[in-house]
Amino acid sequence: MKRLKIGDTIGIVAPASPAKTKTEIKRAIFEIEKLGFKVKLGESVGKTFGYLSGEDNIRVRDINNMFKDKDVDGIICLRGGYGCPRILDSLDLEMIKENRKPFVGYSDITALHITFNRLCNMATFHGPMAVSDFSKGLDDYTLKYFKKILMENPVGEIENPQGEQLQILCQGECQGEIVGGNLALIVASLGTPYEIDTKDKILFIEEVGEKPYSIDRMLTQLKLAGKLDQSRGIVLGDFEDCGPSKNSKVTINDVFAQILTPIGKPLYYNFQSGHCSPLATLPLGVKAQMKDGKVNILESPFED
Repeated sequence: MKRLKIGDTIGIVAPASPAKTKTEIKRAIFEIEKLGFKVKLGESVGKTFGYLSGEDNIRVRDINNMFKDKDVDGIICLRGGYGCPRILDSLDLEMIKENRKPFVGYSDITALHITFNRLCNMATFHGPMAVSDFSKGLDDYTLKYFKKILMENPVGEIENPQGEQLQILCQGECQGEIVGGNLALIVASLGTPYEIDTKDKILFIEEVGEKPYSIDRMLTQLKLAGKLDQSRGIVLGDFEDCGPSKNSKVTINDVFAQILTPIGKPLYYNFQSGHCSPLATLPLGVKAQMKDGKVNILESPFED
């Protein structure tokens, strides 16, 4: 896999939900081209099939074609929503493994991150998407880490933006490959051929729009499946709009204290990656370190 550089061609695919308007897509293209890239649109971009961006076969073909296309240097997903789990068993994973290239997205894209990390032995990037982020113009922090991780030197500490303190919920130090993404999609992988592997790994988790009881349910499922105990440490990202229910005072911090802290692993919270802005680009499938309240990337996913 080679790092991105100015003049490279970025393929945009829509493996999950569609854009709301064509204007969003045009703005995304403009912003990505403004950074010095060329843009190639997948067939799924601009299509709508219910809550999906095109029928399953179209979205599968898009991803396969973008990895196969030698003129495409990197791939950025249009947005999240829903749809990625439906296409996992139709992807040409052997071909993708032989044609590794930067693949960027978050939210529902977690299903693809987990699959590519584990079954294609390929690092991927939990970072800004075309319509969700680029179309609005990236803030300085988000752009800085997009460039640092995908175009410059991805090794070193990923610092939070100013004013956002990384919280240490459980002390400790560990190293391991960092994996994960959106909590709901991590849980959805359990019991499938695309199940997340957390053994001796650092587990990164983020979520959006879920109440504390729902976070509790999903973390409990991960615990009962052995995924939390098998990990070496846990990094909790942004939990946007996950406040208490009207009839309850229980917070997500209470849930973390009840379920995660007793595990005794290094545990950090408020790492600024997830459904948030600013947004740190986080490489997945590479060796990382949790130490002294810092998240450090220890190896580059790139060969050049």
